[in-house]
Amino acid sequence: MSLLDKFSVARELRTGLANGGLDPTAVVFDAINSATEGVVQGRKTILAGTNNYLGLTFDPDCVAAGVTALESQGSGTTGSRMANGSYAGHLALEQELADFFGCPEALVFSTGYAANLGVLTALLEVGDVVLLDSDAHASLYDGCRMSGADVFRFRHNDVISLERRLARLEARAGRCLIVTEGLYSVLGDCAPLLEIVALKERFGCCLLVDEAHSLGVYGDRGCGVAEEQGVLDKVDFTVGTFSKSLGAMGGFCVSPHEELRLIRYVSRPFIFTASPSPSVVATTREALRQLRSRPKLRSSLWSNARRLYNGLKEIGFELGPEVSPVVAVRIQDKVKALASWNHLLKAGVYVNLMLPPATPGGASFLRCSLSAAHSTDQIETIIKVFSELPR
Repeated sequence: MSLLDKFSVARELRTGLANGGLDPTAVVFDAINSATEGVVQGRKTILAGTNNYLGLTFDPDCVAAGVTALESQGSGTTGSRMANGSYAGHLALEQELADFFGCPEALVFSTGYAANLGVLTALLEVGDVVLLDSDAHASLYDGCRMSGADVFRFRHNDVISLERRLARLEARAGRCLIVTEGLYSVLGDCAPLLEIVALKERFGCCLLVDEAHSLGVYGDRGCGVAEEQGVLDKVDFTVGTFSKSLGAMGGFCVSPHEELRLIRYVSRPFIFTASPSPSVVATTREALRQLRSRPKLRSSLWSNARRLYNGLKEIGFELGPEVSPVVAVRIQDKVKALASWNHLLKAGVYVNLMLPPATPGGASFLRCSLSAAHSTDQIETIIKVFSELPR
């Protein structure tokens, strides 16, 4: 067996996707006209799978902030903050995030993936224990595995399963980190954080919550599911990304523990990755300001989410368990899911095709993510095109 033989599986996957029409992993947007419309293969296409929850990617103030930073500070930092130093914008963004979450400290990473890897590998080591939700994002899995800690999964959003795992730890519970998400990005369901926090406090362990998809979406201030459920101050580490509601790129961690400020000295993804460029930091700061000052964005987003969820449910599609800005249509047959995805794209609607093994229960999904910027007409068009799918 040669070093490259292992790619035969990936080659077969690529061939299978291509034989079904356009390969979903190779979609090219010829143009992006707005937060909700692009051009694919010469056709105007509604963007219904971008995670652009607040629709801020084309916001004039966000764009202007990025342009100003680009012109005044250049295109990039060309190195890590440990080696090249921090720009004033890096520190300002961290202070603003800390204030937003009501925490004494925040730490900014170059991507959300790096934030999860960087925090988890800094927090955990051999001898520690992780209890990880079985549907957690790949970056959470990778960070836990790379840490050297003992990793045990509990059933998705199953508090009883988590409690049983904790009970088995006995004296090791003090060295345990529970890892979950706020809003899960495949089915659009939320973690029962109120119950998870109660278990955390009962057994004396710590809790990390990834609010990547729930930042700007849940809670009175938009802090996420932990705020929505009234336990924001009970979460030990909140991680997230700027690439969803804030329409930019990067990741962060906030914590009530002063040890967070020490993570920058031991986190390899922080130490050895180039820091975010000035323009990205500037657009992120402006988007965070808009998140805080424009609650109507959230109400528009939720109105669109309810309209799409209810519309697809009335047609008879099997959806995720609750209304959220993530609306996933379950299709059991993988070949049928690929054909349906191609049908939608040819009709001018772009959604995400999600296939096993990277999906819960081995099912396939046509995943929509709504935006505050979607118009009522666009939502109705999405529903109409779905209704025309072969059933």
